[in-house]
Amino acid sequence: MAVSSFDAEGTPQAQLRFFIENLDPKEQKLFRSVRSAVRKRLPTANELVYDYYTFLVIGYSPNDVPTDGIVSIAARADGVRLYLMHGPRLPDPKKLLLGSGKQTRYIRVEAASQLAHPDVEALIAAAIDLAEVPLPSEGRGKLVIRSVSAKRQHRRRRPK
Repeated sequence: MAVSSFDAEGTPQAQLRFFIENLDPKEQKLFRSVRSAVRKRLPTANELVYDYYTFLVIGYSPNDVPTDGIVSIAARADGVRLYLMHGPRLPDPKKLLLGSGKQTRYIRVEAASQLAHPDVEALIAAAIDLAEVPLPSEGRGKLVIRSVSAKRQHRRRRPK
C-alpha cells in the first residue's frame, strides 16, 4: 500500500513507509534491504527514526536514548550509509570506516550483503561490545518515530 501523504497520526510503520517512499526508487530498495539486515542482526534493539530535511536515519539502540545507540543507517541524496557509534575506537585494520567525527564513523553501503562480510561484521560486533548499555537478551525492539521534519527535501540523487 503506497502512502500518498504524511499522516502524523498514522502508525509508526505507516510513517516510516512514507519517509522511505521519498527516497529515489533504487535507494528505497537498498534502504529497506539494509534495514532488514540490521534488524536481523539486532532484533532486540529499538529502531529510532529521524526524518530530517535532507536525509532519513534509523538508529538502533537498546532503549529509547539516542546516545546509547550502536549503529544507524542513513539515506541521503548521495547514498546509504551504515554509521557505527564509537567509530574512532573501533578496530579497523582494513580501513573500511570513513569520516572524521568524534563519535561515529561510517561505511558506504552499495548492497545489504556488505553487512555480512566478515570485516564489516567484526566492526558491528565491536560496536556492540563497546556499547555502554547492552542490548536486551530477548524480545523484539520497537519502532519509534523520534523526529519529523516540517519541511523535507527530496532525497533523490541529482543527475550528473
